[in-house]
Amino acid sequence: MKILGAVELWRCRFHYQSASVFNASTYLAFLEQLARRYRRQGAVLIQDNASYHKHRDVWAWFRSNRGWLEVHQLPPYSPELNPTERLWQHTRKNGTHNRYFASTTELLATLSRVFTQMQACPDLIRPYLLPFC
Repeated sequence: MKILGAVELWRCRFHYQSASVFNASTYLAFLEQLARRYRRQGAVLIQDNASYHKHRDVWAWFRSNRGWLEVHQLPPYSPELNPTERLWQHTRKNGTHNRYFASTTELLATLSRVFTQMQACPDLIRPYLLPFC
């Protein structure tokens, strides 16, 4: 499964979007989703060094949205500094660890359940995010 994810640290809000591939186009679609939510209030985006994060079209989008969005890159090979990695850990622990999924549909249903819980109950994921707040 390919899932793009972001977390709003202060309110422990989790945003995600599934994608068939990770590339500049799918990342731009995810950024547009975030823009609809945060454009009015502004945001700081801290991203890892995935190749599609560095694509020229993505950086053109960042330049055109710099009025409300500040972008920073994490150092290479530093997943311990990425709060979203903690949410993937929560997802594995509470949804996919040591489970067999007979179909993609079953896996999607499990991921949807875990992600919906994270969105509905921020206190479930707050402990994972405390080191970053």
